[in-house]
Amino acid sequence: MSSRPRTFRSEAIILSRSDFGEADRLLVILTPEHGKLRAIAKGARKPLARKSGHVELFARTDLLLHRGRDLLIVSQAEMTEPYLPLREDLTRAAYANYVAELLDSFTTDEDGGESAALFDLLDATLRRLCGESDLRIVARHYEMRLLDLVGFRPEMTACVYCGEAISPQDQFFSAAEGGVVCPVCGAQHVEVVVPISQHGLHALRVLQRESWAHVRALKLNTPLHLEIERVMLGYLIALLERRLQSAAFIRRLRAEGRQHPKEAS
Repeated sequence: MSSRPRTFRSEAIILSRSDFGEADRLLVILTPEHGKLRAIAKGARKPLARKSGHVELFARTDLLLHRGRDLLIVSQAEMTEPYLPLREDLTRAAYANYVAELLDSFTTDEDGGESAALFDLLDATLRRLCGESDLRIVARHYEMRLLDLVGFRPEMTACVYCGEAISPQDQFFSAAEGGVVCPVCGAQHVEVVVPISQHGLHALRVLQRESWAHVRALKLNTPLHLEIERVMLGYLIALLERRLQSAAFIRRLRAEGRQHPKEAS
């Protein structure tokens, strides 16, 4: 088995960054070949540093990386896609932070299993967050695709308790069991299920099985948006066993009336 190269070049999307030492930045990045990595951009916090403008949060960047003793070191960086609207609009930035937090939470360092597909999904989602008006639909579609890739696809067609096919009526959803629950089983497990309307379940099925071209045409009113968001966030929180800070920030923006115009409709 060949050893890993000490120096290699890769495209990367910056998921998060934090201060490190006096002038450096610690980056969490997603690459298409090597999965999620952590790297130090030395001197990136200095105002005139060459790397500083190329390691912006959520940017797509071409990196030359060197394996140090404990962490990767960014030797060169050249931004290839800045996704500028994500830094110019607070709500778009909040959703970008949400999709990045989710991906970070469901992946481990240097796990290359589905890294190319995850990279493509993240890249496509960031582009949609830059230009689409209904950011909630972008987020829900991303959640479904991400869950498919990381092996937690929710069951949307048969009851997770009895296995019977779901009929076109109001149902329940179990975050613990990972799927839809028929009315009969829902009545027997009322303490661990939440109701979901027929229209809400239909929307989730479309989000799960259809391409973006079809999904982006969905027209959902605010109550339906809130319903499917509640179901999906409940499932994600159950899987991760913790709440998502970025989701809480989006809700706070909404409560303060500072959301994107489409969010208020």
